[in-house]
Amino acid sequence: MATSLAVALKRSGNAPVAVWSRTLRSAEQLGNLVGCEFTNEIPALPPADVVIISVVDSALYDVARSVAQHYPSSLLLHTAGSIPMSALGDAGASHYGVFYPMQTMSKQNIVPFDNVTIFIESNSDEDTAYLQTLASALSNKVVYATSQQRSYLHVAAIFACNFPNALYCMVADLLESKNLPFDSMLPLIDEAARKVHHISPASAQTGPAKRGDHNVMNAHKAMLPDDLANIYQLMSDYIIKRCK
Repeated sequence: MATSLAVALKRSGNAPVAVWSRTLRSAEQLGNLVGCEFTNEIPALPPADVVIISVVDSALYDVARSVAQHYPSSLLLHTAGSIPMSALGDAGASHYGVFYPMQTMSKQNIVPFDNVTIFIESNSDEDTAYLQTLASALSNKVVYATSQQRSYLHVAAIFACNFPNALYCMVADLLESKNLPFDSMLPLIDEAARKVHHISPASAQTGPAKRGDHNVMNAHKAMLPDDLANIYQLMSDYIIKRCK
């Protein structure tokens, strides 16, 4: 998240003045990438009106507490989907908010922000207006969401992204065990994702569970190891119930 966000900020004309990381090497890599100062010591960071904290959830409170002490009057933001905005207030910040781009990201894959929905929240109307302007410079899609709403967004994102990827892992293992290529599934995966851009997920549903074809479903379950057969049954039960 930190890498893609820093690059998106620079491209929008809001380049970071400095970056911090727990390790100097990581700070240097990102600092060099966006052309700014870097450090692994929070007290060494230069003055800033806005500080964005993008770290793993388990480290957020401790980092935020140190940042709030160093920047007592700055606007502090975090990028976490599952942590309430109030965590920054609890850490000592007086001006705080959330800047949550909802997208899967990794350091090796820099994601363009143009069509990424950015969810914002802050503890003042003035800061909310600022976040709206900042987010709009990065993306065409900016939405205000409360911490409670964002927690549901985060759960939904798990279902939309992490769980399907786990299913892809199961598919890859199953096909590999039968000497079949995983890339034969890619056109199917791509088309399934493309369809829901244009029609509702319910309308896009296909397959034996949608048709109520129990003969095919029973034959499939008999072919699978127990763990996959159980997942197959749970998913099929949901589809049958949803499609009634």
